[in-house]
Amino acid sequence: MSELIVPSRAVPDERGCALSVTPESAGWTYVGFEVFRLAAGDKLGRETGGQEAALVLLSGRADVSAGGQTWQDVGKRMSVFEKTPPYTVYVPSGNQWDLEALTDVELAVCLAPGRGSHPARLIAPDDVGVEHRGSGSMSRLVHNILPESEPADSLLVVEVFTPAGHWSSYPPHKHDQDDLPNESLLEETYYFRVEPEQGFAVQRVYTDDRSLDETLAVKDREAVLVPRGYHPVSAPPGYDVYYLNVMAGPTRTWRFHNDPDHAWLMR
Repeated sequence: MSELIVPSRAVPDERGCALSVTPESAGWTYVGFEVFRLAAGDKLGRETGGQEAALVLLSGRADVSAGGQTWQDVGKRMSVFEKTPPYTVYVPSGNQWDLEALTDVELAVCLAPGRGSHPARLIAPDDVGVEHRGSGSMSRLVHNILPESEPADSLLVVEVFTPAGHWSSYPPHKHDQDDLPNESLLEETYYFRVEPEQGFAVQRVYTDDRSLDETLAVKDREAVLVPRGYHPVSAPPGYDVYYLNVMAGPTRTWRFHNDPDHAWLMR
């Protein structure tokens, strides 16, 4: 298996953690990412320490508290493939958060360095920007959960629905150079769900000089690390593909560079 693929545990650990990426395990600096699968009644709590967190309820309902606030019975969709925006709780660094599952829950914990600049808050579905991006077989549905226009210290969080037979993160683009205003340096994780679940997505991660050039068959509930390079995704016919992106870097802005060989597709 490629070192860029992070598999999910068939059986979550005692905390409910099914997948974990840390800066140390990924060999980078900024992005951390975890997925928890909880049963109704399960409780989970963490200190954010020096990181800010975005708790994305991928599916299920829960009570969540952070920063002296409590949000009861948040969450609506029971599957990401309902294609409605999720509920998310933003938690600044230096805070405690606690969650109790009211139903089966799949929770994504998105992490990046924080400075405690913003209070804890609920990001409800109506707060999420919905965008239909691309055309033809490049069209996809995008939910901008925590874009750069919304307050956070480091995190950028977005989810994308790629219909069967379509491409996304396409034309191929990259954001691995600290060269603003032209391009920003952002590490990125992709967390995949596939429907039906026996399917797969295809992702290529490659650089201009091809020192990195891997084509990956990614299964349901696996994550992909994108430390650098272009990173297009394809959904095979018959299988809808979802992914949650977490990005962070030295500057909280998304400025990308298209692969010159394929930039003509933007026209």
